[in-house]
Amino acid sequence: MKAGLLSEPRRRRILEWIQEEGAARVRDLAVAFGVSEATIRQDLERLEQEGHITREHGGAFLNTVPVQVSALTLHHQENMEKKRKIGAFAASLVQDGETIILDAGTTTTEIALRLTSRRDLTVITNALNIALILGATPGNAVHMPGGQFKAPTLSLSGDKSVEYFRNIFAGKLFLATAGVALEAGLTYPSFADLQLKEAMIKAASHVYLVADSTKINKSSFTRLGSLDVINSFITDSDITDADAEAFRRRGVEVIIAN
Repeated sequence: MKAGLLSEPRRRRILEWIQEEGAARVRDLAVAFGVSEATIRQDLERLEQEGHITREHGGAFLNTVPVQVSALTLHHQENMEKKRKIGAFAASLVQDGETIILDAGTTTTEIALRLTSRRDLTVITNALNIALILGATPGNAVHMPGGQFKAPTLSLSGDKSVEYFRNIFAGKLFLATAGVALEAGLTYPSFADLQLKEAMIKAASHVYLVADSTKINKSSFTRLGSLDVINSFITDSDITDADAEAFRRRGVEVIIAN
């Protein structure tokens, strides 16, 4: 819970939440942030004035969702050159015939775009756009869980998705994150996907975190776990030597995608 956050940091976290989920209810935000519903309504009013969201009875939704979904694009399109390099390197680790899990996200989408030349892959993903990219390649088997559709990430989430991944085993998982830090570990904008990501991690023998350097030492709203849940961290060359060494001391293999 984030009780006691000042108004501007709280509004930033609320916007991150809505950008992840596509929408949010006033009562849920009030409980999560430990403030009154009246305070949340004021926050949403300010975010609406700034053009980010549209308020509706009992909550608000992200303005860009209809366009994003119709175009099958993701919300977070910043630092794309870094993400492309990470995606290319991560894809180079995947051989024909492997079974892999791809988390939803812009960086994992870059991995998928570079796997279209592989053959006989078994791909398990909660991302609709990734399923469409890799499912178009003859010989690949693409599997998706059931669950609730999350428009900004073009993904499926919820209890049905979690249960599905509990029956899966894969050689590699390529996991996305909003923030990664030595003490905070892996953090995300909302609660919704934490159990799903935990199930993905347990389903894979090797977990690769794929995140550009701007996410290092950044923390978001909710914590998935410590760095112990990942084996390798693929990032870009803007990671500092000090940060790379600190992650290595914690037992994480740091791989720099040039």
